[in-house]
Parts: sequence; structure tokens; C-alpha cells
Amino acid sequence: MNAPSAQPRPGCGWFDQGMAQRIEDHALIGDCHTAALVTRDGDVDWACLPRFDSASTFAALLGDEHDGQWSLRPADPDATPVRRHEGDSLVLSTVWTTTTGVVEVTDFMPVDAHRATIVRRVRGLTGTVDMRQVLRIRFGYGDVLPWIRQVGNDDEPVLVATAGPDAVVVRGPRFRADDHRHTATTTIADGDVLDTVLTWYPSHREPPEPFDVDAALHHTRDWWHDWTSRTRAEGRYASAVRSSLMYLRAMTHAETGGVVAAATTSLPEDPGGERNWDYRFVWLRDASMALASLIAHGYRDEASHWRAWLLRAIAGDPDDVQIMYGIAGERELPERTLDHLAGYADSKPVRVGNGAYTQYQGDVFGEVLAALHDARELGVEESGASWSLQRALLSHVEEHWQEPDNGIWEMRGPRRHFTHSRAMIWAAFDRGVAACEEFGLEGPVERWRTLRDQVRAEIEEHGWNAERGAYRQHYDTDEVDASLLVLPQIGYCKPDDPRMLGTVAAIEQDLRVGDDGLLLRYRTSSGFDGLSGAEHPFLACSFWLVEQYAGSGRIADAERLMDVLVGFANDVGMLSEEIDVATGHHIGNTPQALSHLTLVTAADAIARARGAAAGHRTRSAQRDGGTWSVTGAGERAGRPA
Repeated sequence: MNAPSAQPRPGCGWFDQGMAQRIEDHALIGDCHTAALVTRDGDVDWACLPRFDSASTFAALLGDEHDGQWSLRPADPDATPVRRHEGDSLVLSTVWTTTTGVVEVTDFMPVDAHRATIVRRVRGLTGTVDMRQVLRIRFGYGDVLPWIRQVGNDDEPVLVATAGPDAVVVRGPRFRADDHRHTATTTIADGDVLDTVLTWYPSHREPPEPFDVDAALHHTRDWWHDWTSRTRAEGRYASAVRSSLMYLRAMTHAETGGVVAAATTSLPEDPGGERNWDYRFVWLRDASMALASLIAHGYRDEASHWRAWLLRAIAGDPDDVQIMYGIAGERELPERTLDHLAGYADSKPVRVGNGAYTQYQGDVFGEVLAALHDARELGVEESGASWSLQRALLSHVEEHWQEPDNGIWEMRGPRRHFTHSRAMIWAAFDRGVAACEEFGLEGPVERWRTLRDQVRAEIEEHGWNAERGAYRQHYDTDEVDASLLVLPQIGYCKPDDPRMLGTVAAIEQDLRVGDDGLLLRYRTSSGFDGLSGAEHPFLACSFWLVEQYAGSGRIADAERLMDVLVGFANDVGMLSEEIDVATGHHIGNTPQALSHLTLVTAADAIARARGAAAGHRTRSAQRDGGTWSVTGAGERAGRPA
């Protein structure tokens, strides 16, 4: 196994330019409404309260400590931390060892509490340790300094911070004002427990009452353990699958069912460059991929919740369907820049909102219709209203399928006929046909079948590069694109189809980076995306390559690459969007839903391939002993190739 260290080498490249914490140094805590990032050094340097897409209360991640940060660590500068998530939960335990003693810090956000709360508990294990807290509360992405006042007493100290619509109440030790920050130092002896609890609330209301921290911690641990214990995962990647599904659950809003693409905004794809985007919204593509993974691993209720979100979000005129929505289905996500923030690794602009919501991406219709068909195949009951909506979507596709689009990667250059998008249009018609033929639903099946065949003929004529023996990124180029690896996944062709194998060879030749063979999405040097700068290998694309290898019989190659990719997860199993192969540093927003989703599907593909190989060996051994039949696991029934 040639996997890189989960703790990359210091002193490498862009990171040396004054950065305090690497992206992979963060761990996630969350309550399924929002989340916070905690560094190895004990800093909460990113938290948006009360929702994932709210303005931040702590934004040091995109600037420095003056933009909002909550530090909790031993006063001893030489103290050393060791951290872990407690079991398969988002309760984070960090054990600090000093020359005078050992303490444990437990960070969590209570679930089912109906309040946006961060709890930081310190427990003495041996000796005595002086613990120091530095609290800088800044609303509005670090731009708003609140009015902070003491409202408690010596026995029960309470801080209240207020500005505009936002307020937080902090209960715990007595904090003292010190140059626009508040500090507290407490000596913790063996057996001592100190809780500091920060709760956001609307400023026009009274501060919420204190609650039982012991009970909240016990319930939160049990809630996460109960959820992750239901994960159906086996084999060598079972732990990574459970961790990935846990992060997907953490990024699924408990009330609406929307799955955000990441918990952060503007962590750069190109440190120091302009490829910085807000991912705290729900992409139909990513969320659609989550549906089948949740169902396949035993989470039908969560999948049904997500499907209900989807149907609400896209309800209405199909002409108005967007590629992405807000957490509750909001349609307008205007993009603006925050010039007061320096940006991670001096990467500007820092953006909130995402202008891509106005783009047309034809592949989204195929993603949605394929996901809803997967739900049917896996036993989620279809309602009359949901099928009527899908028919309306297909009618829209009938009218607009020939239009160029911005493609899966949200190119900000001219619209083009991207081969991946055309294949997803094919998938939209294909799933319409399958719904009628396999499930008896009503629809113009002959028309959809004719259009499906027409789209295929167009792809084979214009999307195929006969000279190179590979499919094209779009009809006007000879470049390839990693999104072409999705073609077998949607049933457009088989993984071992000669055309697919030729495409894989071209992708390996053009897009692989580094000794381990990770993939770029496409060559930015082609200039098609309308942006300056470059980017790093995109983890989801490399997981797609694992799935392709497994499906085409290259199981050893699949496992070799999978081991490398899983090895890039940090010490608590988190993956960002991209990887700097020279250093192992995480790049881009984190944790990235698409990275974790594709990890799950890649692990499933390897398990299927291993099962099929074992079945073949069994058949060979039994061939002289009678008759038998084996159905290939995971094959999409009825998909013409």
C-alpha cells in the first residue's frame, strides 16, 4: 500500500505563507443544522449559527483570530494533543498532555436540542493543568463586533454578546474583557469538570435557559452511535464507509432534508488564486447521488426525507429548475465578495452565495430522474404526485435537450455540448422508459425511447473521437474530462466496453497527476472554464476511476488507488475536495460531500467486483457438479448499452 501520511509534511509550498492551520488539521462537530470546525490546537475557527449558510460567528479560518475564534487549550505552550471522534460519533475528544498533568477536552454540538449550541467540556485526568480560553465573537463573517456584557454572578458567570439580529449567551468560567476579546484561565485538577456552553439565539428574545450538559452529551453520543450502527458496510473499507456516511448525515439538515455540499465557503481550489466558492448549499447532483448511497446502506428514512426535499425544491414550472438551492429550497443565492477577509492562504475573493445557481446544466435532469428511479428500484414507494412531477421534468427535457450548457463543473466560459451532460440527458429518457416498462407507470414510452436513441446517436457521432479512440469533453474539443467516467455508472455503456476502455486510457494519459495516479477534473490549460489559475486533483474523480477499474476487472488497480485515496483522510476521517499531491495537504471546501459520496460508491464497487470474482471461482469449481445461476450484484437491469 502506497498511501500518504494523514499528517502531511510541514514546510511545503504555499502553506508556509503564514497559515496557522492546514485544512486537514480540522475536525467537524455538528448538530445536523449547522457545524463547527475545531483545529488540532483547540481553536473553533469556523462556525455559522444557526444554519450552515448563516453568517459566521467564528471566521478565523478565512482570516485570522480577529475575525472570530474560540481557543481552548492548556496554558503550557508545549502541551501535546491527541484527538479522536468517540466511536462513530461527532463527539470530539482531545487529550492534552502537559508537564504537570493530563486533561481531556470534549467538543460537541447537542443534537435534538433545537438550539445552536457548542459545548466545550474540560475533564481532569491526572495532575493539574492550567486551561486558558480566548473568546473572540464576531458576527457577520468577522465584520461585526458585538456588544458584550456580564449578566450573571460570581457563582454562575454569564456573558451575552449582541449585534443586530444575532446574540449568543456563554455560560462557564468567568471571562474577563481584554482588548476586544474575553479570556479565562482555570486550573483543572484530577477529576474536575468544567463546561463552557455557547448558544446562539435571536437577539430580540431572552437568552435561553441553561440545560443539563451531562444529559445532552449522553444523548448526543447515543444518537450518533445508534445512527452509525445501522450502516450496512463490510470489507476492508467498512470503517471509511461508516465515517463517510456519518459526515453525509452531519451535512443533512435535520428539518428540511437538504444535503449541503460542504460546511465551508471559499477554501481555495488553487491557494492564492480566485477559485474560491461557497458550498453551503444543496446541489441537486450531489444530493441525488446521496439518495442511492443512503438507501443501499440501510437509511431509507433519511432517503425518503431527502426525496421529499427534492420534490419540494423542484416543484413548479420545470423551466425554473435550478442546479442548486438553499437548505430549505431557496432559489436565489446571489453571490457577493467579502473584501474585509484576507482569505485562506491569502486566497481572494472570499465569496458568499454562489452565482452558479443561474447556470443551465442539462445533466441535472438526468441526475434527478436517475436518483428517483434508483429509489423505486430499492423499494421507496412512488406517489402519484412525484411521478407527475417527473413526467413534467421529462417534458421539459424533450423541449430543451438539444441546448448547450455549462457542464457538471460549472464552467464560467461559453456554453457547450458537454458529452457528460448529453449522456445524462440520455439517462433522463432512459429512466422514463424504465419507469413505464419496469414499474407500469404511465407515460409516452415510445417517444422517450425514440429520443433516448436519438441522443445516443448524437453522442456517438459528435462526442466520440475516432482518431484517439475516446469520448470527448465536449463536441468542440479533443480534450477528455474525468466526468466521462460516469458513463458506465449510469448504464450508458459497460465498464469494459472498448470505447470506455479507450476513454479511460486517454484520461490516464492526460489527467493523472503524481506517482499515485490521482485525477484532475480536466486540463485547466485548455481555457474552457473561463477562470485563471490551475487546480489540484479532484478526489471524486479519482474515486470514479476506482469504480471504473473495479467494474472492468482491474480489481488490484482499484484497491491500490482506493488505499491511496482513503489514506488521504485526516485523523478523524475527513476529506476535502482536492489534494495537493506534492505535500498531501487538503485543498478546497471541507468536509466535501461529493468526496465522501464517491468513496462510498467506490467501496461498494470493489465489494461487488470481489463478490463477482468469488462467484466466478465458485462456478468454476462447481461446473461439473450440476447447473446453477448467479446474478451480478449492482448491475442496472434493462439498460441498453
